Amino acid sequence: MELHEYSDMDATDLKGRLDRKEVTPAEVREAALAAISHVDTHLGATVGPPLDPPPTYSTSGPFSGVPFALKDLLCTAAGIANENGSAATAGYIATRDSDLMARWRAAGLSVTCRTATPEFGFSATTESAVNGPTRNPWNPQRVAGGSSGGSAALVAAGALPWAHANDAGGSIRIPAALCGVVGLKPTRGLVPPGPDSDEPLFGLTTEFAVTRTVRDAAALMDVVHGSAPGDRYFQPRRSPGHYSRAVGRRPKGLRIAVSTESPGSRHAADPAVTAEVMRIARLLEQFGGHVEIAAPDVDPELFRDLNLTFWSASIAESMRALTGVRAIEDMYSSLESSTAAMVRHGFTVEWADIARARRYQNHLTRGTASFFEFFDLTLTPTTPTTAWHVGELDSNRRGITAGEWVDTLAKYSPFTAIYNVTGQPAISIPTGMCDGLPIGVQLAAAPGRDDLLLAVAAQLEEAVPWAGRVPPIHAGKPLLPETEKMPTLYSETERT
Repeated sequence: MELHEYSDMDATDLKGRLDRKEVTPAEVREAALAAISHVDTHLGATVGPPLDPPPTYSTSGPFSGVPFALKDLLCTAAGIANENGSAATAGYIATRDSDLMARWRAAGLSVTCRTATPEFGFSATTESAVNGPTRNPWNPQRVAGGSSGGSAALVAAGALPWAHANDAGGSIRIPAALCGVVGLKPTRGLVPPGPDSDEPLFGLTTEFAVTRTVRDAAALMDVVHGSAPGDRYFQPRRSPGHYSRAVGRRPKGLRIAVSTESPGSRHAADPAVTAEVMRIARLLEQFGGHVEIAAPDVDPELFRDLNLTFWSASIAESMRALTGVRAIEDMYSSLESSTAAMVRHGFTVEWADIARARRYQNHLTRGTASFFEFFDLTLTPTTPTTAWHVGELDSNRRGITAGEWVDTLAKYSPFTAIYNVTGQPAISIPTGMCDGLPIGVQLAAAPGRDDLLLAVAAQLEEAVPWAGRVPPIHAGKPLLPETEKMPTLYSETERT
């Protein structure tokens, strides 16, 4: 299988070729590994060597032999490293599969590699001190986003049709928008988080993937959705093919709230991003929707304090679990400045602080649910800008406090984090371009209406197709000259 042929196909196409026995799983895997090698010199999207042989997968699963990747965070596979983008957890090997990993295996996905993440996933860019920056295939001087930047970069570059991702403040949707791929954050509990956690990051974190096409997102959701035994949030299994059937629907008469200012902070998007959102709003009107300027009500101070409390307490508890191996004070020296600041703050958090944050989470969740009784969808930017320069968002800046880091990240993710707090589904789709960089727009829906998001996203994909857009760094294109290969670490220019 030639690389240009492989890299043009989404997972559904690849599975069709495999089912018709036009190619073998071994040939597809060889092409995937070659494609990853071809682009990753420029992207820095993977961690460690390829997983060869791959973790055992079902040869009778619906996507048997289709290549995949695991983000180096949360979703564990027995015997595979799970290092969280951190020197503090380097060398950690998972001892058992997560519930989601068991479903990846049952679906037949052939895991090829691990993808890069910022330290403990707490950044809007994938630039960890231990692994260096992950670069955007549209422009290697720009970021791929975070925290699922390694996965998004590989999918956008044609090296993989899809890859694992997770999202606690925008970590699926932000890199999807910046790299020009599809990023669905499912309804809370729709994808199982266990068995090691019943509610990761107080319910903010959701697992799924980034994909090249909407139909692939739907097909993948069909095979992994539904609660596992013991999950805190119950989401039932739908009938076979439920989400894939949604892709063929064309909803009419939808009530759509549009905003280009972030909830709470009222931080507006750049003009090009704003123009793209309004272009999509007009398209949705042409589809028969009713569009109105509106957004859920968010208190910016309470929302900020909630995120500071939940994130710092969670990261501190993760570090506390390692104290039997390494003293906490010694461990700080292994952490980036922002992570160390979050850990120190997290150790000061008391139960009353968590209770206050929980109270506002409940208030915001119920208020937003009431908003979605009137509106079927919201339409916003995914990010306020296109991909920014590598080195601009520095998680290792000396002296940064936990509050300063949370405030900094809020400027890069003002449109996404609300739906992590409320647990609602949201999707980023790459409808636009500006100066050679993708623009993503975000749709969100009421809890459990992931099928509606997929239906509308598929309709937009048909109206403004993005499959033909290919970035300069792509598995189907010749390699860049040696002098244009990415540096291993930050250059002094990027640091300043």
